[in-house]
Amino acid sequence: MTRVLKFGGSSLADAECLRAVAAIVAEALPQGPLVVLSACGDTTDDLFAAAHAARAGDLARALESMQALLARHAAVARQLFGETLPGELGRALAQETEDLTGLLRGVALLRELSPRSMDAIAAHGERLSTRLFASLLEREEFDVTWFDARGVVVTDERFGQAQPDRARVGERAKELLAPLLRPGRCVVTQGYVGATHDGVTTTLGRGGSDYSAALLGAALGVDEVQIWTDVEGVMTADPRVVEGALPIAELSFAEAAELALFGARVLHPATIQPAVEAGLPVTVRHTRRPAGRFTTITGRVASGRPVTALATRGPISVLTVISSRMLAQPGFLARLFAVFGRHAVSVDLVATAEVSVSLTVEADAPLDDLVKEIEEFARVDVANQRAIVAIVGERLKQTPGLAARIFEALGAINVEMISMGANEINLSLVVAREHADEALRRLHRTLFGR
Repeated sequence: MTRVLKFGGSSLADAECLRAVAAIVAEALPQGPLVVLSACGDTTDDLFAAAHAARAGDLARALESMQALLARHAAVARQLFGETLPGELGRALAQETEDLTGLLRGVALLRELSPRSMDAIAAHGERLSTRLFASLLEREEFDVTWFDARGVVVTDERFGQAQPDRARVGERAKELLAPLLRPGRCVVTQGYVGATHDGVTTTLGRGGSDYSAALLGAALGVDEVQIWTDVEGVMTADPRVVEGALPIAELSFAEAAELALFGARVLHPATIQPAVEAGLPVTVRHTRRPAGRFTTITGRVASGRPVTALATRGPISVLTVISSRMLAQPGFLARLFAVFGRHAVSVDLVATAEVSVSLTVEADAPLDDLVKEIEEFARVDVANQRAIVAIVGERLKQTPGLAARIFEALGAINVEMISMGANEINLSLVVAREHADEALRRLHRTLFGR
């Protein structure tokens, strides 16, 4: 059985990083790996910046941004290959330059940047990284095939956030990818990128390379999906905030999904779903410490810990809807949630009382439009600059005294809203955003020790 190895942008930032990734792929060659790459470093951000400059009519700045990112790739190539680049790589870089220049000129001419055009521009990041890396493996005499993911990852036409046609992806993967995979050979392809049924380039949304890896792994029936990044697996809290954060050896899919949804680093939430359905283990590993600790995410029930990890997400906004009409009136909540549906706004947390209901939404939600429509039948109070602190574990509800420990740890930090997830493994608290990091540190000291 083969495996999928996905490497994020931080793992591909420079020549030294690429050599480290090549060494990891070399170790996996007996399994015939499929290697899925993000764009190098901050390339995607730079492509977005160039596209927006072109839309503003500043073609010179757009082309300057493009040339700067291409120059970085060329500099890495020279560090890897010297001044004379492999012929295939040189031609690929020249083609990318020509294609990107044409796209940016078109955007600048029309002063219009459609989602379709943005996808066409953004996809070049992964094309550049995979061309560069495949050339490195060829120079090291690997048996390697560069593969255009657009031939397999078939999506709908929701540019910028395209949804794969899972059945078609499975068919194409078995037809086009599976024959290329065998022990001793690796296939290098792009994450994040797909194409419509008509072959028009799409992207799966920011962070979509993890999704690509799980999607292709499920389609191919691999034995493991490895997510290589810059941390040794999933931690009990964000180590940038909590100095004493601890590694977690094993997570259930449910725990991992909750942590990802509520802001834990490493995983894109959509990564979990294809793996859950296919029963594939997903491991999260550190590119620069390949023999170090890692986290395995499986469909099996994990350790039964009362608390597995903490996560926080913000800023968010809290809407409290107040109306005496809620009393003994069927259909009030249906009417309320229909408003959010019409504005395509997702609600994260919900807490209800006799005459009020509180809901949390992302800070960029169209609050003015929501409030205007809700005020036709209820009063609305809005609290901005809030954050969700999520406490995730399989035995939250079954652990006596846990709630007392949690609120004692928070001390004077005011909790404005409480919600227990429907699956009973997530207790979410809403606090002022400026208190979120301190709440995380206090909870971690109490629940995990220093």
